Amino acid sequence: MKKLFYLLIFIVAAYLGYITLVKSTHFSGEKEHFEYTGQGLDPLADTLVSKKIIFDKHSFLLLAKVFKVEEKIKPGRYLVKRKTSLLDLIRMLRNNQQATVKFILNKVRTRGELAALVGKTFDLDSAYCASYFNSNDSLVEYQTDTTQLLSLFIPDTYEFYWSTSIPKFLQKMKSNADHFWSVKDRKQRAANKGMSIHEIYTLASIVEEETNDESDKKLIASVYQNRLKKSMPLQACPTIKFAMQDFALTRIYEKYLSNPSPYNTYNHRGLPPGPICTPSPKTIDLVLDAPNTNYLYFVAKADFSGFHHFSSTYEEHNKYAKEYQKQLDIYQQKKAAAKQ
Repeated sequence: MKKLFYLLIFIVAAYLGYITLVKSTHFSGEKEHFEYTGQGLDPLADTLVSKKIIFDKHSFLLLAKVFKVEEKIKPGRYLVKRKTSLLDLIRMLRNNQQATVKFILNKVRTRGELAALVGKTFDLDSAYCASYFNSNDSLVEYQTDTTQLLSLFIPDTYEFYWSTSIPKFLQKMKSNADHFWSVKDRKQRAANKGMSIHEIYTLASIVEEETNDESDKKLIASVYQNRLKKSMPLQACPTIKFAMQDFALTRIYEKYLSNPSPYNTYNHRGLPPGPICTPSPKTIDLVLDAPNTNYLYFVAKADFSGFHHFSSTYEEHNKYAKEYQKQLDIYQQKKAAAKQ
């Protein structure tokens, strides 16, 4: 009888050792993730079973109790590699070894777009993000406001914990932006042009929306800088699109130019109140390195190549502008006829 008892103990111990140390995940991919939002270990165990991260719910809960996981685990996103044992999983949770998420920032144009991107990336509600981004009281801590908020964001790929809060998120973005401007003499290069870093960023946002060509970006920046020096209206078409919040516009008609928005650089001299998108680091550097020219005007070439003609006089500019408008009219007429 005693031998049978010891045999039973051995079998149980062997089984527990097997499911704890040997038996591992059984999902098909190389890795799987799950989120813990503080809902408790029982619902978490159900999630782990459904994702095939663990075989048995009761074994997980037993081991979690032994290692006091519930006292240590924190909300977050966790990544599990294939063949991870139950014991290793328990250690991961107990030690709060969270996975990071990538915040991939390219070009965004509005606080609403930014809020949607942040809400999609983190354990945050996009409506809450939008409310936070639209509150000057919330943003004062980061030395910015609703008009300048985008200037905290330098497009790049960043790593965060999934459970990162908005304050921690914004503080990291501000620290990154501060570092960006502190290297490569960017602050000094801006000062050499008689502009602040916010003015450079805002101008770069306009240039970003004008063209994708780097050589043209430099010259467009020089045109706008020359206009600023002469107190001429920038008359930048991208600012009209921003003022109207219609980024699909392909042609700016006269009727659009009466828009009362302070972002309308046809009606208001100088730069708009803040950036109209998040310009790439390359565009910012191109604006900082814009050459000294006499150009005051530019217009797209009539061949629709995406490049521009640059002029120092209105007479020359007007000639190129008429060529472009003529070809654009022909193109739109053909397009309309094709739909009929």
